[in-house]
Amino acid sequence: MHTIWKGSISFGLVNIPIKLHAATEDKDIKLRSLHKKCHTPIKYEKRCPVCEMELSMNEIVKGYEIAKGKYVILEDEELEDLKKATEEKAVEIIDFIKMEEIDPIYYNRSYYMSPNEGGMKAYGLLRKALIESKKSGLAKIVMRSKEQLAVIRVYENTLLMETIHFPDEVRNVGDVPNVPAEDQVTKKEIDTAILLIDQLTTPFEPEKYTDEYRSKLMELIESKRTGKEMVTPKEKIPTANVTDLMAALQASIDKTKPKVEKKAPTRRRKSPGKEKKVQ
Repeated sequence: MHTIWKGSISFGLVNIPIKLHAATEDKDIKLRSLHKKCHTPIKYEKRCPVCEMELSMNEIVKGYEIAKGKYVILEDEELEDLKKATEEKAVEIIDFIKMEEIDPIYYNRSYYMSPNEGGMKAYGLLRKALIESKKSGLAKIVMRSKEQLAVIRVYENTLLMETIHFPDEVRNVGDVPNVPAEDQVTKKEIDTAILLIDQLTTPFEPEKYTDEYRSKLMELIESKRTGKEMVTPKEKIPTANVTDLMAALQASIDKTKPKVEKKAPTRRRKSPGKEKKVQ
């Protein structure tokens, strides 16, 4: 399993070297956008609409919009110094709490934690202590230049870290529109709804739930593949640079060549002795 972060867990004077591994994976089917005419993948360019030019990475800076159209520029060096000052590669457990005290709306992402070299015994100690106390550790960690809250708990004999949102990252539920203040239902309607819920109640078995849309989409893709309904982007025809260059040079020469004005032809006069006599 790929390691995405190395550091340590600390609580009190106990320090546990650990590795983080992503506990979940994105199973979304990635579809590319192609040009309908030639089936070539579309490029998304970093382009300045004012200067009308494509930009390279060294021409781009980061800015924070403080007002409409007004930005504070943050240099890469400043951001890197700030990152180094806060990132100590440590998961510091600051409190121990009960999991049921955290509403699921706060949960973000899950990571498995494995012991690094020399951390086996301390890892087992924390795992056993969490199980016996029925508590979870509330910690802080800096990942991807962002400080995050996290909960450390035991999941099937493995320490699991779940990052959670800070309170100001959860939107105010009072801002949700059109939520009725009171329930306008009868006792009979409530009893019927509860009866229906009881009939549909079942133990949670996650393996029986599947992403039906993804399965059908993969079936469609496979049927097109086996049926040879595949497209290939048209190859870009290489340009004959020499020919183009010579043609451009010749066109330039022709364009800058001074124009020679043609003189009107002069009519020669006939001598009087040679004029025809009219009889």
